[in-house]
Amino acid sequence: MIKKVATYIIIIGAFVLLIGFILEAGNKIVRTNKIELVRKTDNSTFTDKAKPVVINSDESVFRQLTNNIKYPISILMLQVIIILFASKLFGIAMKMFGQQTVVGEIIAGIFLGPSILGWLFPDLSALIFPRESLISLQFLSQIGLAFFMFVIGMELDISKIKNKTQDAVIISHASIIFPFFLGACLSYFIFLDLAPQNVSFVSFTLFLGIAMSITAFPVLARILKERGLTRTPLGVLTITCAAADDVTAWCLLAAVIAIVKAGSIVSALFTIGLTVVYLVLMFIVLKPWLQKSSEKHMIGESIDKTTIAISFFVLLLSAYFTEIIGIHALFGAFIAGVIMPDNVRFKTILIDKIEDVSTILLLPIFFAFTGLRTQIGLINTGYLWSLCGLIILVAITGKFGGSTLTAKIVGRSWKDSLSIGALMNTRGLMELVVLNIGYDLGVLGPEIFSIMVLMALCTTFLTGPLLDLINFIFKK
Repeated sequence: MIKKVATYIIIIGAFVLLIGFILEAGNKIVRTNKIELVRKTDNSTFTDKAKPVVINSDESVFRQLTNNIKYPISILMLQVIIILFASKLFGIAMKMFGQQTVVGEIIAGIFLGPSILGWLFPDLSALIFPRESLISLQFLSQIGLAFFMFVIGMELDISKIKNKTQDAVIISHASIIFPFFLGACLSYFIFLDLAPQNVSFVSFTLFLGIAMSITAFPVLARILKERGLTRTPLGVLTITCAAADDVTAWCLLAAVIAIVKAGSIVSALFTIGLTVVYLVLMFIVLKPWLQKSSEKHMIGESIDKTTIAISFFVLLLSAYFTEIIGIHALFGAFIAGVIMPDNVRFKTILIDKIEDVSTILLLPIFFAFTGLRTQIGLINTGYLWSLCGLIILVAITGKFGGSTLTAKIVGRSWKDSLSIGALMNTRGLMELVVLNIGYDLGVLGPEIFSIMVLMALCTTFLTGPLLDLINFIFKK
């Protein structure tokens, strides 16, 4: 035992001494050649501006810590910590009021933005969210959204839409076309006041219409699950309507983006043609191959890592291709989820691997980034506030009214019809996705963007109270 300890000490000690000798020799080289090095640097014709960060040993410890706090990675970590804390805090608060946690997360994002934190504590807001750091938050939020849309695509049950084609398709499409029409009418009156310069009326109208007609499929599904309605006839019909609504709305959004980006009818038709080719390849070629591959590599109740890697590769490739052809990467992520194998166990395992990271870590970053873009202070006149109220009223009338009347026409009771209308009026996260795409494309300006975010928040917030009111009225 003593021999082993002595051997260990001798080996470690010898090499420590040798390393110390090398370090001392290196310091002597630097000291003796310092003037020559400075001269060479001054006479050099090439200057490397992207120098690595070097710690200055002459600085005080406090000074070094202060500099470390200002590094981009330090700022990003601090932002994520604050965002997650605020999202959790507001989510718990909303839960106490019977609301979905997503409502609290949206409010947390607005709270951290210029509307509240930036207004009350501008210096603190500038320190935590400097303008140059927002690009990192945007990248993280887009990655989170891509994973989230991938999960939404996997959770979409196409068979339910096939089995309930008549009522569900009629209700869902009516709940799209009616608010779309009202949004188009509204854009005619507000275009000159709120549309950004150099944006065509067609682009502005199409985006406002699609923003009015979207339904938040994941939020609606959570509400049904929490209220125990998932397996009821009302729940099955509503979730089917929302699924059909989601598919139709995202296809329309892809077409709208193609038209906006293309700028001309010929270019738009070319983009739509590429989209059709892409969909054929995904559903006719890739989906059957993924189905066979998953069956081959399923080992009991588990999946090998090769299949998981292929799934992620399909997700990234699909998102990349749709971004390149002129629609959006999120549409590609959604389609990649839809074509995943129908094996329930496969989807469950894959969703479990992605969902927690995307919903708990990355989605709050998206809400915060949306909040940083939302400037409620821009709505600073009576005219703009009245316009905000009008837009909220039109949105509720279009979605709630259109869904309710159509459900009644196809033979549903008034209670079920009103409940379907209240649920389909939920916009939540999907609305924010559409609004951020419009903002990134320059179709929506900061004023209309902020108004539409408030509209999404109000319509989502109303879902629970409306359902409670409907149940109370018909119970009585």
